[in-house]
Amino acid sequence: MSPTPLISAILLAGGKGTRFKSTIPKQFLPLGSKLLALHSFELLIQSNLITEIIIVCEELYRPLFTSKTNLKIGFANPGVRRQDSVSSGLAQVTKGSFVCIHDAARPFLQLEDLKEVIEQALIHKAAALAMPAKNTIKEIDSTGFVRQTLNRETLRETLTPQVIALDLLKKGLLEAEKKKIDITDDVSAIELIGHTVKLVSGKSSNIKITSPEDLELARSFLHA
Repeated sequence: MSPTPLISAILLAGGKGTRFKSTIPKQFLPLGSKLLALHSFELLIQSNLITEIIIVCEELYRPLFTSKTNLKIGFANPGVRRQDSVSSGLAQVTKGSFVCIHDAARPFLQLEDLKEVIEQALIHKAAALAMPAKNTIKEIDSTGFVRQTLNRETLRETLTPQVIALDLLKKGLLEAEKKKIDITDDVSAIELIGHTVKLVSGKSSNIKITSPEDLELARSFLHA
């Protein structure tokens, strides 16, 4: 029996949070008893599923990520685009044949979802959490008129974590650079090289904090 593949986590915490109009990026604002980014950081550590964590963030905020753990904690500089930040994190990976990429601005990841997406990635080489589209989605033309209404039964909103075989992710990111494509989620790079991606049902509570209203909603979750 072959050994279980090692999984490195890349925690993306380099966003500027410009919508907040704050000198402190949103991921380093308080949420309950800890900073927003530390919710995901601590879950990854406590999961016993990860062999190392690479945090992509500005050097100023690196001392915030402290923990009494045997896991290797590394750091990388954020890039201009998401794929640049992911590539920066990949350059620091030392212990994984799979990479689990998560947004630090998603503080409510649940352990069971993390386990399931990792299990499916180990089978299919690439997997992501996702949830059904709740609203009717319309495709428009360049002038804002509806071109068609899409069947939401076949549409999914992708979340993170997204777990991908390291060699595939590197190939996909190289293909994105070759074709000059900006990708907004990590499994898109895998799609570019023709590899299938397994979507795993995630919880609707796994929201991404992108605005002050989102942060207030997240705080209400903690007190519910």
